[in-house]
Amino acid sequence: MKKNHKIILFDGVCNLCNASVNFVIKRDKNDVFRFAALQSEIGNKYISELNINPLDTDSIILIDEDKCYVKSTAALHITKSMSGAYPLLFGFIIVPKFIRNWVYDYVAKNRYKWYGKKESCMIPSEELKRKFL
Repeated sequence: MKKNHKIILFDGVCNLCNASVNFVIKRDKNDVFRFAALQSEIGNKYISELNINPLDTDSIILIDEDKCYVKSTAALHITKSMSGAYPLLFGFIIVPKFIRNWVYDYVAKNRYKWYGKKESCMIPSEELKRKFL
């Protein structure tokens, strides 16, 4: 029986996003997540199928079965499936979305300036390749 995974689409050239993916991988003890860069062929396929405007959401998207989450809501839903105390962060979902997304958008807008940018998407190690689509 094939296990359904939650899919995280991320900005593959963003250093902050790549660090965040590595952070999630280390805390994905139950092998819940699969990853794809937004810039990849499969990332573009999902963006098109989900009818997402990449100008509005260009850093993180979570696909969980038939649901799609973006920005701060995606980040908070990701924490629910992580090991340790990270699921407690989901409590911040009670903060109104316009406030959460204002903070999220501020960081996303400045992520290249603050954390830098790669010339190309990250290439996972042999051991991590199975987690990438």
